[in-house]
Amino acid sequence: MVKKIGFIGAGNMAEALMRGIIESGEATPPEIIASEVVDARRDYVTKTLEISAVPDNTIVARESNVIVLAVKPNVVAAVLDELRPFLTADHLLISIAAGVKISYIESHLNWGVRVIRVMPNQPCLVGASASGYALGKSARKEDQELVQRILESVGVAFVMEEKLLDAVTGLSGSGPAYVYMMIEALADGGVLCGLPRDVAVTLAAQTVFGAAKTVLETKMHPASLKDTVASPGGTTIEGLRVLEEGGLRGIVIDAVEAAAKKSQELGKS
Repeated sequence: MVKKIGFIGAGNMAEALMRGIIESGEATPPEIIASEVVDARRDYVTKTLEISAVPDNTIVARESNVIVLAVKPNVVAAVLDELRPFLTADHLLISIAAGVKISYIESHLNWGVRVIRVMPNQPCLVGASASGYALGKSARKEDQELVQRILESVGVAFVMEEKLLDAVTGLSGSGPAYVYMMIEALADGGVLCGLPRDVAVTLAAQTVFGAAKTVLETKMHPASLKDTVASPGGTTIEGLRVLEEGGLRGIVIDAVEAAAKKSQELGKS
C-alpha cells in the first residue's frame, strides 16, 4: 500500500484511474490528492470520489510519493519544471501524457526520479482499458508492480520496451475509434435492412462486445472463432466474402500502421 498517490490533472482519464485505484483497494480516498486548475472540476472530483483536490501542483508533489502526470502533452515541460524542485529519487512519476518520451520527461527532472510512461486508452473510462507501459532508467521492480496493479484495476496492461508504445498507440490507443466506426457501419446496415436506429445500434454494440468477450474468455484464435460462425453456403460466409473483396483486413492493418507512424512523428517533435 502506497502512502499517497497524487494526480497532476483531474480530467476524465485521471478520474477513471482514481476510481480504479479506490475500487481495487490500492488506496483509499484520503490517500489520494489531485491538482486541477478548473474550479468546477475540483469540486466534482472532491464530491464524487471524496479525495482531496487542490489548485496548486506543488502541493501534490509535496504530499505524494507516487505522482500521475495526467496533463496535455503541450504543457508537460512547464509542469515538470514547476515540480522539479520537489521531486527526488523517493518519487515515482507515472506519465499518461500521449507521445511524451521518457527521456524528455527525465530531462526535466532531478536525477534519480523514477519514471514510468503509460499509454492507456479511452475505455479506461468504463474500466475496460488496454494499456502498454515502459520503465524509465531509475524505475524499480516494485514500481512496475504498482503500475501493473493500477492499470489492471481499469483493464489489462503489458510492460514493454518504450519503442513499442507507438505500436500500442496505433492499435489500442486509436483502435476504439476504428471499432466505433465498425459499430456505426453495422448499425447502418441494420437500418438499411429495416431495423429501427436505436435497436440497430444496440445490436451492433452488443455484437462487438460479445465477440470481444468470447475472444478474451475462450482464448481461441479469432480466425477459429470466425470459422465456427461461418456455416458452409450460409449467410456469414457470404458477408465475409464481401468484406474480403472490399479489403477490410488490409485496411485495418494499414490504419494501425499509419497511426503508429504518426505517433512516432509526434514523439520526435
